[in-house]
Amino acid sequence: MNQELTFAVKSIRFDENYQPSDSTRLTTNFANLARGQHRQENLRNALRMIDNRFNALAHWDNPLGDRYSVELEIISVEMNVGAAGNESTFPAIEVLKTSIFDKKTDRRIEGVIGNNFSSYVRDYDFSVLLLEHNKSQPKFGIPDGFGDLHGKLFKHFVNSETYKKSFSKLPVICLSVSDNKVYRRTENQHPVLGFEYQPNESSLTESYFKKMGLQVRYFMPSGSAAPLAFYFFGDLLNDYTALELISTISTMETFQKIYRPEIYNANAPAGQRYQPNLKNQDHSLTRVIYDREERSRLAIEQGRFTEEHFIKPYQSVLEQWSASCGL
Repeated sequence: MNQELTFAVKSIRFDENYQPSDSTRLTTNFANLARGQHRQENLRNALRMIDNRFNALAHWDNPLGDRYSVELEIISVEMNVGAAGNESTFPAIEVLKTSIFDKKTDRRIEGVIGNNFSSYVRDYDFSVLLLEHNKSQPKFGIPDGFGDLHGKLFKHFVNSETYKKSFSKLPVICLSVSDNKVYRRTENQHPVLGFEYQPNESSLTESYFKKMGLQVRYFMPSGSAAPLAFYFFGDLLNDYTALELISTISTMETFQKIYRPEIYNANAPAGQRYQPNLKNQDHSLTRVIYDREERSRLAIEQGRFTEEHFIKPYQSVLEQWSASCGL
């Protein structure tokens, strides 16, 4: 049954000339920036912020703070559903791949695959399935098997020959912290990731990503305003080099400063006990224009699109595949 689901990987450079493809989720961080009359200025400013943050963290042998630049590729994963020769494609996920250009040595260094995580099926789970389930519930609840299919699809991709041929390391996904959790700083400090934080309780996002095979740790790098959530396989602290980790931090913290300035561009950094607050007024805005309300509305539209073009048409195939899948 596993042969009925195969993958194809495509990539496109993310630079100031980037324009989203028709299959790209418009709520995706990078796609949202690349729209409207200020699209090129948005992209240029965001990329400059990423480079500046990278050089601030990679400060050794970098006296002028301009040694490195980060290059980004958008990795689009298409899923082929059905028998060979008769399959249909559906945009499964999109992630980012970082590369680091060292101007001193004129050398390009491989970065991290993952970073941002975009998924139509996740839109369906959170913006359609979860909302529909709770319309008739007296209190908030989780549907049976919530996230099971998505988790199996993701693990199937990461374990596939397509993934192994395309990427040398397992993905790291970097997200924002939850504004309804309390985080406490521990004594553990990593030279790049910074102080580790621990939440007071698990979140729905944590359990969802756990079904994808990912564990999570929270770290606040030096100079950051709030911790970031790092989702990973294996050993985050030892499986990746300092420059690889910095490429993830600089890229994803920049996106969070744009999208959640109340948390990640706050004027006062998180203390020993920290609860993120999206109503925090003491923050600075970046020079990048972003429509957060549109992003929430589009997530529902994209969830409906997934239901119509993937979940319902292939329901029997997906159920059979999921039942036979040993992941």
